Amino acid sequence: MDERDLKEASRSTIDYYDGQAVPFWEGTRDHDVSQNIAAILQAIPGSGPHRILDFGCGPGRDLATFKALGHEPVGLEGAPNFCEMARTYSGAVVLNQDFLALDLEPATFDGVFCNATIFHVPSAALPRVLSELYEALKPGGVFFSSNPRGDNIEGWNGPRYSTYHDLPAWTRFMESAGFLPLGHYYRPAGLPRDQQPWLASTWRKPEQ
Repeated sequence: MDERDLKEASRSTIDYYDGQAVPFWEGTRDHDVSQNIAAILQAIPGSGPHRILDFGCGPGRDLATFKALGHEPVGLEGAPNFCEMARTYSGAVVLNQDFLALDLEPATFDGVFCNATIFHVPSAALPRVLSELYEALKPGGVFFSSNPRGDNIEGWNGPRYSTYHDLPAWTRFMESAGFLPLGHYYRPAGLPRDQQPWLASTWRKPEQ
């Protein structure tokens, strides 16, 4: 993909979510992602409060959870309607930024939480985006992602651009960005592997 293709993939995906903000919220507000929230919080050293970047925070469900647990979450979201909803629902700071045009202060966050979001970043842009998120983490900080897994294919799913990595491919991307693996699991828990479409993984930025 060239730069024009990347911009179109991001624009179209953002426009989709912006237009579907209300039904998306109604369909996802009760999803149980407590396993994922526990995974990142257990991996971050110390008791906090932790400063966590919710990358692709949507309407703010997980921002509100992190805040209720006593942490200091910051949302990042490309869709303006989601940003407004997330600020209202969670009371947290929400940055309106395109995933492919990030503007983050270095060494700011104890954790980066990417729950069903970073799979919208095309593979051609993923090394750069991961590098920028790596720089935004404090030394020793933790990166969590939960992505729909697949056979390393990518392309258009209607108006949305999506990528579907398996564990070896995702590991290569993460380790190339400098992250150290902490663990992974498949979701939903307790089902046969062929009924677990989500790959969750936790990574650490080295202390030095």
